[in-house]
Amino acid sequence: MSGTLNKVMLIGHLGDEVKMHYFEGGGCIGRFPLATNETYTNRTTGEKVTNTEWHNIVVRNKAAEICEKYLSKGDRIYVEGRIKNRQWQDDSGNTRYSTEIQVVDFTFLSTKKESAQLSGQPAGAAQANQPAAKPQPEAKKEDVFAAEQEDDDLPF
Repeated sequence: MSGTLNKVMLIGHLGDEVKMHYFEGGGCIGRFPLATNETYTNRTTGEKVTNTEWHNIVVRNKAAEICEKYLSKGDRIYVEGRIKNRQWQDDSGNTRYSTEIQVVDFTFLSTKKESAQLSGQPAGAAQANQPAAKPQPEAKKEDVFAAEQEDDDLPF
């Protein structure tokens, strides 16, 4: 194989709000920390040990605006992208290094409110702020029958 691959897939929780930076040309960039956890049981003591790894996430332009609008600290997200190492000079003249994940694709998995609801908070407290769901119209019998016939044409 002569090609190379630089691909990262992470599922974690936001460690802070999305910080936005806007440029004169109309573009923007959003940054936020993402925490991923590894949990295991120590063989000698039998206690659970959790290690947290922090990742610097970078999203650009429209994706950054979407993240800023819908994400908040504690939300769970899936990100896919590539590793990028940066080097710069700080105010003191020291050379600084940073490793970032440049996001190509992402999916919102759950909000902090949903996580709190699943972890045992009273159901009424978490649902009080959400609007009631609209009832879905019932499918006609003809539509259901047509869908079943389409499924019969599948080769497996």
